[in-house]
Amino acid sequence: MKRIKEIVIATVIYFVTMFTLLAAVYRFLDNWDFTEFKFFIAGALVFLVAIGWGYVLSMLIFAPKKEMENTLTSLTNDIIHELNIPLATIKANSEMLKKNMEDERSLKRIQRIEDASVRLKKLYDQLVYSIHKEMHDIEKESFDLKALIVERVAVFEEQKRNPFVLDVDAYEITVDKIGFEQMLDNLLSNAMKYSSRESLITVTLHQDILTVKDEGVGMSPTELLRMHERYYQADEAQEGAGLGLALVKAYCDEENIAIRIESQKDVGTQIVLDLSKVHV
Repeated sequence: MKRIKEIVIATVIYFVTMFTLLAAVYRFLDNWDFTEFKFFIAGALVFLVAIGWGYVLSMLIFAPKKEMENTLTSLTNDIIHELNIPLATIKANSEMLKKNMEDERSLKRIQRIEDASVRLKKLYDQLVYSIHKEMHDIEKESFDLKALIVERVAVFEEQKRNPFVLDVDAYEITVDKIGFEQMLDNLLSNAMKYSSRESLITVTLHQDILTVKDEGVGMSPTELLRMHERYYQADEAQEGAGLGLALVKAYCDEENIAIRIESQKDVGTQIVLDLSKVHV
């Protein structure tokens, strides 16, 4: 918002300055004998001044932004380098320990360490993505949503928590793929978080409509009204920062995806996405 305001102010200043200059040139030519040569000279001078003044204003506006982007890019690269090393170390050593361990309790503890490192890697990827998104426009790409759903559900099934039922058709969309994957992960994660371990999670995709349905705690009408607020959690006993559905809603608004939440207390929740406007 601040950047847009700066551009608008600079544009107004630019056009007011150029209008004033053109008025002065017109008055000058009107008071002195007007000739084609004088008009050509005056026009050339105005053109040069316009280029120079436009360059000065653009540098004043965009130079700090460029400097900030370079700083953030350097910081991102440092984060990528520094985090990759310990994550790789944790993974390699935990795999070696599992090979030499037979005690079931110790193996479970090692597995928890591996699961935590996977979550940390996911958070790290989200951080890098968010930084890049702030600095540059993310290119949209076309892909088969069915393949992505199958892939992400398989990742969550590795946690051996909730059973999943998939009923999805092949369906191609064009969106920010990384953002869509994060949004889908939030929906699946929430469905698991607010359900018992044995309850079913159903994912369907038919005729432009993607649905994620759980049989969990559900939400009251009051809770539904607040679900898109950042940091709000319907169940404060659950872990998390309360950002899930707020980020889902923000992404859907950016991609022009209509979202509807249907929920009933102690019955479950159903998230419905209308993908018709991003369908290829």
